Amino acid sequence: MIQLTRRSLFAGAAAVTAAATLTPFGIRQTFAAAPIGAKSTGIFSYKLGDYEIIQLRDGARTFPMPDTFVANVSKDKAIEAATAAYIPNGQVTIPFSPMIVNTGGKLVAIDTGNGLGAFAGSKGAVGQARSNMDAAGIDPKSVDIVLISHFHGDHIGGLKNADGSPAFPNAEIMVPAVEAAFWGDDANQSKANGFNKGQFAGVKKMMEGLKVTPYDANKEVAPGITSIASPGHTPGHMSFVVASGSSKMLVQSDVTNIPALFLRNPDWQAMFDNDGAQAAQTRHKIYDMAAAEKMPVIGYHFPFPCVGHVEKDGAGYRLVPLV
Repeated sequence: MIQLTRRSLFAGAAAVTAAATLTPFGIRQTFAAAPIGAKSTGIFSYKLGDYEIIQLRDGARTFPMPDTFVANVSKDKAIEAATAAYIPNGQVTIPFSPMIVNTGGKLVAIDTGNGLGAFAGSKGAVGQARSNMDAAGIDPKSVDIVLISHFHGDHIGGLKNADGSPAFPNAEIMVPAVEAAFWGDDANQSKANGFNKGQFAGVKKMMEGLKVTPYDANKEVAPGITSIASPGHTPGHMSFVVASGSSKMLVQSDVTNIPALFLRNPDWQAMFDNDGAQAAQTRHKIYDMAAAEKMPVIGYHFPFPCVGHVEKDGAGYRLVPLV
């Protein structure tokens, strides 16, 4: 059972009372010289208190909607909702966006994107995060901590270079303890849903040989960053609260996939969710919290640059982009 309350959500985080104020700004010269509020094709920066936040576009995948894309709703109903959100009939597009938090003392990557292997395999459609890091002047060797939210390939694929060498050779790689235990036990493959059954081989290949540090929920896992258990999408899926001074935001990772479908309809279960019912329960709890706190929310699969507010809207929620 998920025990997520206003108290537990922020246990271990810096004491903050005011809602976050995010001010777009040009990242300092050591990263990229951009005019105030500017966004490039793949880099967007803003301030959270004293922290610098850099969103990195990793690309997107577009494909015909599978029959079971929404596991507990008919395809016709799902396409109807997509069409109402001006998503081309019968298609879905899923973007990807890892991020960098510059605390001033540490460079922290939250997830890694699909990786350079996927960049080559997709002819550049995904795996763009590395080139956008380069464009922003961020050397992977300078990253101190890599926080992994869960073990799906679009989040861990960038942990290694195309030749299998570590992509962040000087970073401490931190992974959810529950997540590591689940994917590390081959016996769990038979218990996973259809999509997740197919992920085990890729997870094993990507994580093999990497030295990792397991972490638990409700812990400060990096300066000003607290882990929040948000299971359902995967058993050990984590979100994060990032706090600097009186400002804070919620990095929801994959609590929601396409907002127009699963934020609007939080009880809809995506084919990627290992436990659809638990994922729906988590969505309600996370978004009720975010709406009450009026926190900015970062979504890995939100339209770039992936930051907005979540508001209650009838039985569901709506995303109000900040940009």
